[in-house]
Amino acid sequence: MNPRLKRVKSLPDYLLEVEFENGKIGRFDMKPYLGVGVFRQLREQAYFSKAKVLLGTVHWPDGQDLCPDTIYENSIIAAGKQN
Repeated sequence: MNPRLKRVKSLPDYLLEVEFENGKIGRFDMKPYLGVGVFRQLREQAYFSKAKVLLGTVHWPDGQDLCPDTIYENSIIAAGKQN
């Protein structure tokens, strides 16, 4: 099982800076998801910036979320502890 999220920060160009419970920090690109179903609402930058961590994953006010495994496996890890 992959680690869950501890912190998220929305960045320009629909990127999320994410920190995982294992200390690793990375960036996750949301652009591939923006044309799909409930994620279309995230194209509005003001709404996209409302990303929060809930139950170990990224969550938005209207219920959009992603599997934490998807975020971990598809993030570009930039810094943090090395296991």
